[in-house]
Amino acid sequence: MKSPKEIALDKKINKLIKPYPIAAKFVKALMEDEELHELQEYANIVSIRRLGFNDHGPVHMREVAVNALTMLELLRKAGINTSLEENDAGNYEMSICGVFAAAFMHDLGMTVGREGHEKMSCILAAPILDRILAEHYSVRERVIIKTLAIEGISGHMATQRIHSVEAGLILIADGCDMERGRARIPLAINTEPKVGDIHKYSANSILCVSISEGEEKPIKIDVNMEADVGFFQIEEVLIPKINSSPVRNHIELYAGVNGDRKRYM
Repeated sequence: MKSPKEIALDKKINKLIKPYPIAAKFVKALMEDEELHELQEYANIVSIRRLGFNDHGPVHMREVAVNALTMLELLRKAGINTSLEENDAGNYEMSICGVFAAAFMHDLGMTVGREGHEKMSCILAAPILDRILAEHYSVRERVIIKTLAIEGISGHMATQRIHSVEAGLILIADGCDMERGRARIPLAINTEPKVGDIHKYSANSILCVSISEGEEKPIKIDVNMEADVGFFQIEEVLIPKINSSPVRNHIELYAGVNGDRKRYM
């Protein structure tokens, strides 16, 4: 049973992929897959209730998918090819599939634990990708989309170097999901302070993160917060992810307290 927030995000995703009917079939199949949904739900139980972390479940993975698809389309609008297009390995709709799959499955490994969760996510995602890709694509296309998604998943923590535009969007999209709603539940159920709480308190100060067309570059990320503690999230989480991404030169980043903005890049 999907929550109202999940349903609203599904509508955003459907709107973003509507112009691309071939990719839309694959995306819809992932969004409606029961096994995948249960993995996302359990990832959240482990993340929030067992480990005391922020949301890493179906809402978060949908937020990351919306962020990644939005940035992918802004690059396309600016005339920047995806790596599949640039390497003559595939078309834009295949890139959409790889980006969406990586975003939608990147935290499945939280069902096992935090340490090395990106690798565990790859292990859990692979059979689901095999099953769903087999219904829509040729062997060659399946290999390319699957490995592109695995690159995005494995690199989303910036602990492993990535090389494609598509994978480069995933860790930035992940870093952009830091609005206060993501920290609301763990803050409510964990009253004893402990190591790592700075991530929850900094995220709870973030009012809004917007992704739009940049003034000088294709992508503008604008973060508005109500307290200075939010700068921790910008400087210790988002900026390192942007700097590790192959698309860093296409990003403008602004952040500030109650509209008093500073440009970081």
